[in-house]
Amino acid sequence: MNGEPAPHTGTIARPTLADVAAKAGVSASTASLAFSGAGPVSDATKQRVLAAASELGYAGPDPRGRSLRRGRSGIVGVVLEERIRAAFLDPVKIQMLDGLTEGIAPLGAGLLLLTDTGETGDTALGIESAPVDAVVLVGCSPRLSHSVEALRRRGIPAVAIEGATAEDVPEISLDNREATRRAAEHLRELGHTDVALVTLPLDPERTRGPITEQLASNSTADTARERLLGVWDVFPHATGRAAAASSVEEGWAAAKELLADPAARPTAIIAQSDLLAAGVIWAAEELGIAVPAELSVVGFDGIRVDGLQHDLTTLVQPSVAKGRAAGEALVRLLEGEPGLPAEAMHFTSTLHVGDTTAPPRG
Repeated sequence: MNGEPAPHTGTIARPTLADVAAKAGVSASTASLAFSGAGPVSDATKQRVLAAASELGYAGPDPRGRSLRRGRSGIVGVVLEERIRAAFLDPVKIQMLDGLTEGIAPLGAGLLLLTDTGETGDTALGIESAPVDAVVLVGCSPRLSHSVEALRRRGIPAVAIEGATAEDVPEISLDNREATRRAAEHLRELGHTDVALVTLPLDPERTRGPITEQLASNSTADTARERLLGVWDVFPHATGRAAAASSVEEGWAAAKELLADPAARPTAIIAQSDLLAAGVIWAAEELGIAVPAELSVVGFDGIRVDGLQHDLTTLVQPSVAKGRAAGEALVRLLEGEPGLPAEAMHFTSTLHVGDTTAPPRG
């Protein structure tokens, strides 16, 4: 052998997108978007991702590889209910995208983000014509049925993260009604009887205002409706306001209306997202209403809201796991046997009791 090292006979593992994300210090979904240019990724972040890829020898996802050999584009579409920049302000959406990126890894596909807000000139045309192999419909959308019909006309397989659709669209569901019922029961056990709600959008028009019987009965938003029904299971006469989006600003505006009259203020408010709940708390503080001494507040999601100085009582949902399950369901749809549907999956939430709920004063 003359002292020479033996030749290396093993195989060197190819770097993956997850490796690049870890080296750049970003999430997998952010790394994917840095390559695709399809999301609000800063130039500095993009350069950091590309530098990490270069150092690792990762050339980026190639849609012309195995996918094109199978007659595919190598792209998975993700339909969001709001503008992309607004979606990236919601930690729940980011967590689901991270999980989705992990779930579709076996496909070697890239992500293409689409929005469907129903506005003129929006990506309804994108849904009709985007070059995608499959689509994930991110739930909470009151326009879910519109997106499903558009994709069905094109024969594109889809998976829905929350939202009753059809037998040919597997659903990654959450115990929205049961979870919210547990939150309402928690408030009832504390002694609350006057409870109000701040809901996610209930209709395609995103009507902002009082929750009327007509608005609730005609709701096309499965997630918002189920969470509303969960409260009504315990407090059948509870009223409140529908928000136009899941945001701190919308929660603040709704709470300002609900808390305006001292003689008619509820002793507790259940918000259908943690962002809405944070807005409710900040509105109460502006009005000099102590949380939880004078007002108990419950959220939904289990995320950390920047600037919120409370340990929020909330329903903690497995957002990353939901996204990963949706991605894995898409893999089964695209890689499975012909005619074999991907099964639906159901997840449950956990009630976390923080410092924003207490017995009503007096």
